Amino acid sequence: MDIRPNHTIYINNINDKVKKEELKRSLYALFSQFGQIVDIVAMKTMKMRGQAFVVFKELAAATNALRQLQGFPFYNKPMRIQYAKTDSEVIAKVKGTYGDKEKKKDKKKKALELPSSLTKKPAVGSAAPVHSPAVQVPDNPPNYILFLNNLPEETNEMMLSMLFNQFPGFKEVRLVPGKHDIAFVEFESDTQAGVAKDALQGFRITATCAMKITYAKK
Repeated sequence: MDIRPNHTIYINNINDKVKKEELKRSLYALFSQFGQIVDIVAMKTMKMRGQAFVVFKELAAATNALRQLQGFPFYNKPMRIQYAKTDSEVIAKVKGTYGDKEKKKDKKKKALELPSSLTKKPAVGSAAPVHSPAVQVPDNPPNYILFLNNLPEETNEMMLSMLFNQFPGFKEVRLVPGKHDIAFVEFESDTQAGVAKDALQGFRITATCAMKITYAKK
């Protein structure tokens, strides 16, 4: 029997040697390109080793991620992805299907809606979309090597490779020892590098760090 589509996808066959926090960050970096992630559940218990759940806000994002990343070599093991059997508790709470009584539902809904109504004017900057290409990054002439900066401290080679190897012509990522916030990504041609640069400009690996991408100086 097919499991019906839902907001939560279930991933298994994950390399269980990866530390839990690094695993969650890498899953976020890989899956957040498809849409807003509400929660990631990864546990290191014997029963849950090598497995994780990713909860998306939108159903379409979950479907897209499942199709695009099926069999993706994640830490050298192909991921197996399917829809989770039941809606995640997080989504159930948002939908109001979690808890029996109507009053409880209303209270939960109000609690969920409150923070957004309390937020002040958009001057805070929280209203900015995930991709903020409006920020014009001064650039160099086209080059097959891209220069990334404003990367969060926890960035690693695996995360960046997963983001960039979805683009044709990707060759390698080079981190700079002692400098966590910058990296270089090499492509086969400057045209292919340009496609990746435009697509991932302003991509947020974490909520606070929007990646800045320019062509590397020749």
